[in-house]
Amino acid sequence: MKLLFVEMGVGYDLHGQDMTTAAMRPCRDAISANSIPAFRKGNIPRVTSDHMKLHVKLGVPHPLQQNLDKDKISGQIMNFEVVDGGLVCSTEEIPEKNDDCYIVNAAVYVGY
Repeated sequence: MKLLFVEMGVGYDLHGQDMTTAAMRPCRDAISANSIPAFRKGNIPRVTSDHMKLHVKLGVPHPLQQNLDKDKISGQIMNFEVVDGGLVCSTEEIPEKNDDCYIVNAAVYVGY
């Protein structure tokens, strides 16, 4: 893959304790505010948006990686990688209940 840029994102699930939800949000965060004019016809000779490739690296808390639905996240992604990272913290809202918040970091590599 010829790399054009890398975007970073952070996502979290405050109340649902759903690792897949927490992992999808940083991917959207990383690419939602971007326009990619390089893929317009002619900007890169013989390259269009059909040639775009993504590589996603997610930092997910190690003990919770098995809860990640990789098929739901991967979609059209060329390469998908999960590494140790992220964070589990307490929202301290409901002390008598599990009030864990899952935080996931993402690096989205865009190229062709």
